[in-house]
Amino acid sequence: MKMMMLQPLWDLLRGHSSLLLSPLFPVLFSLGGYLTCCLPYLLLDLLALRWASLRRYKLQPQSSVSWASVRSCLSLTLYNHLVFLLPITLLHGYLSPAHLPAQAPPLPRLLAQVFVCLLLFDFQSFIWHLLHHRVHHSSSSTWALTTEATGAMETLSLGFFSGCTPVLLGLHPLSQLGFFLLNIWLSVEDHCGYDLPWATHRLFPLHLYGGAPHHDLHHLNSSCNYAPYFTHWDRLIGTLQTR
Repeated sequence: MKMMMLQPLWDLLRGHSSLLLSPLFPVLFSLGGYLTCCLPYLLLDLLALRWASLRRYKLQPQSSVSWASVRSCLSLTLYNHLVFLLPITLLHGYLSPAHLPAQAPPLPRLLAQVFVCLLLFDFQSFIWHLLHHRVHHSSSSTWALTTEATGAMETLSLGFFSGCTPVLLGLHPLSQLGFFLLNIWLSVEDHCGYDLPWATHRLFPLHLYGGAPHHDLHHLNSSCNYAPYFTHWDRLIGTLQTR
């Protein structure tokens, strides 16, 4: 019965198996999902230029987004996807073709798998940033399109973590898609530059999840808040900083 909650969705997706099994799909899914998640925050940036009631939620009220910075971030994102991520995705698709099982996973299992992957990705990102703490982000102010406007090393490393961890854990393809979407959304939210009333970090007690305020400080000071989402690792080693 629980499995049937996801079975119609999975059957619908499997009806487009030629797309799902295409070696191009991971890159198209990643780029499309990313730009879709960025769009609401880009609209918010436009509205905030006129409405002071929105600007009061900005983490750095003095910062603004220019068309030049939009073009620059989009160009770097497209470059990273085409030059770095696409060849790796094609190679992986050739060496390890995807398989689409007939049955969907039970909803509790999917949720558990997605959460475990999110915890592991958070830890992997924490270690990466800790080891590369001298690497400064290109932008000290965060806004949506800065999420993937990163250098080659960070793009490849974090792309490897997010892409390989679900495979190594043997996640169902539907669980993998769920993790990818959630990870993209949370990453964009981390970089949105706003502390909104409905933000994800407000759902967690005791500052267990940092969200945009947590990660914005990392862009201002690269020696703190190394974990992208949760705060327990930074708290443990003494690198947690709050506003």
